[in-house]
Amino acid sequence: MELRERVTTAMKQAMKDKQPDRVSTLRLINAAIKDRDIAARADGNDTGVGEAEVLAILEKMVKQRRESAKTYEEGGRLDLAERELGEIAVIEEFLPRKLSDKEVAQAVDSALAEVEASSIRDMGRVMGVLKGKYAGRMDFGAVGPMVKDRLAQQG
Repeated sequence: MELRERVTTAMKQAMKDKQPDRVSTLRLINAAIKDRDIAARADGNDTGVGEAEVLAILEKMVKQRRESAKTYEEGGRLDLAERELGEIAVIEEFLPRKLSDKEVAQAVDSALAEVEASSIRDMGRVMGVLKGKYAGRMDFGAVGPMVKDRLAQQG
């Protein structure tokens, strides 16, 4: 089942189950996807955004909520931080399983070999390969320094 369909089905079920917080989060997801669809149509893409773009939207939503939750916790607004964490839990249901540390290391090694990376200048190409293959399955903020270290050791 396509990701959009899964979100819509989950929203309908949450409405039936009378879960207002869950419905609210799922509506936010649908709105973000529709906004991106409209922008894509304005650029001449009549089909809207694809699965990879939807995953990127969800990743961005999780990242925004983590930042907000941290800010709320620092400000002593634990009720708001808890709400953000609840939204993260709902959004993450639609993201693919995260890779383990060992799997991430293997993915980095294979990407380095694939682009035949030899110096730090190849970092962009390596990250491009990783983002293409593992969107939504690894934290690229943590992977970037790992790739940089491996390239520094080679070069």
